[in-house]
Amino acid sequence: MPSFERNQLTNYFNEIPDAKKNWSWFFALGLLLVLLGVGVAGSAYYATIFSVFLLGIFLFSAGIVQFVQGFLARKWSGLFLSLLLGALYLITGFLCFTKPAAAAVSITLWIAALCMVAGLFRMISALLLRFDQWGWVFFNGAITFVLGMLIYADWPVSGLWVIGTFVGVDLILAGWTWILLALKARKGNAYRV
Repeated sequence: MPSFERNQLTNYFNEIPDAKKNWSWFFALGLLLVLLGVGVAGSAYYATIFSVFLLGIFLFSAGIVQFVQGFLARKWSGLFLSLLLGALYLITGFLCFTKPAAAAVSITLWIAALCMVAGLFRMISALLLRFDQWGWVFFNGAITFVLGMLIYADWPVSGLWVIGTFVGVDLILAGWTWILLALKARKGNAYRV
């Protein structure tokens, strides 16, 4: 893993000429994202259904593109695999946008399993390798594992709110990041990017 010191980083947010001048736009964007995130997290069920519906449209579209690509390159040795992948995208996309609640419940089960496995992996690797700051990695793994267990414990009901809550929290954190960057740009001593 390459290491570098802070003084080697030369790209500063406040070195962009318009960053300080337009700090208020960054602040407004951050505020809008935080408010949107609060709204999304507060309407987690509707956000979950909408997210899965949108995922279904994207997957269905990808399936169409995959089929077209497969037929355009018919002499390619991977034609069957390409058509099979296209069919998988089409079927999965169709199920996601025709039955978004059932798809959300299934996706949430996968999210719970992923959280549990990733959490265990982080905890075990932190304990075995004992690298610098291994305690934080272990803590991260423990929180991720517990999150997966909590999602699973409330499953299938959690399938109707988990995805929307995650989207809302992500929007809140992204907005908060823009607000902090805007305030630093206003002062002229922004964080290094």
